[in-house]
Amino acid sequence: MNFRQLTYFVAVAEELHFGRAAERLDMAQPPLSRQIKLLEEELGAVLLNRGRSATTLTQAGERLLERSKSIFALLEDTRLEVRRLGQGAEGRLRIGFVGSATFGILPNIVKSFRANYPDVNLSLIPMNNHQLHRALVSRELDIAFARPALKDPEFVTRELVEEKLVLALPDTLDTGTRNYAKLERLQTHYLILYPEFPRPSYADTVLNACENAGFPVPLRIFTMDLQTALSLVAIGEGVCIVPESVRNAPRAGIKFLNIEPEIARTSLSVNYRLDEQSVHVQNFVRLAQKVARKTF
Repeated sequence: MNFRQLTYFVAVAEELHFGRAAERLDMAQPPLSRQIKLLEEELGAVLLNRGRSATTLTQAGERLLERSKSIFALLEDTRLEVRRLGQGAEGRLRIGFVGSATFGILPNIVKSFRANYPDVNLSLIPMNNHQLHRALVSRELDIAFARPALKDPEFVTRELVEEKLVLALPDTLDTGTRNYAKLERLQTHYLILYPEFPRPSYADTVLNACENAGFPVPLRIFTMDLQTALSLVAIGEGVCIVPESVRNAPRAGIKFLNIEPEIARTSLSVNYRLDEQSVHVQNFVRLAQKVARKTF
């Protein structure tokens, strides 16, 4: 039994007339009758009562018609679903991101993607750069937002935005009317760095920037992520050098100052595998670049 035979049978079962069914199928009546007969022989069941005045369905024929309609409906649904997946209209995307991305353009990118592709399910997973790299290699992620980038010849990297570094400090520290800070004045403050492991990491980016600026960072506290670092700043445990976008979300107990002179810049990038063929990934990256251009 194949789809062609089922198509022939459904036409005859709905028309209950071999002549009209043959016209509907654009074929001659004798071959159609032979195909129905072969189908009955293959199934071992009479499907049609062939009377002189009328053709009717047997119980077996009624059941086959019911199941055939379900099969064709499922086939059509499958065809449409596969087409939508191929067009990127539905499906899923697994996206990893560094914590600081949530203070910048990542929320706008996600909102824009959801508005344009509402039937694509997004899984959003916070990770550090080491975890992002490993998850992309093992295909546990489709896209990774990293700072500044994931270095691998098998990855494609698209820089989205570059921003300066600023100082987050407890709002209890008296800075007068100044909106800037100089590194040499931080000798007596602990510099909170993240992540502690694995290394190298964003912490090393900050340490290298400070040392290149002539500030060796004598007092250090390491923690695992940005959120914990900001919490430690808020309770007065030290200060933290963060991407400028972090100041976009005001937080109780913290104020932000520019660093003068500017010590370094950091960038946020979107990364994916070189062999990635998914239309979902291509749509997402294209939209992320569009949002970045519009924003900055």
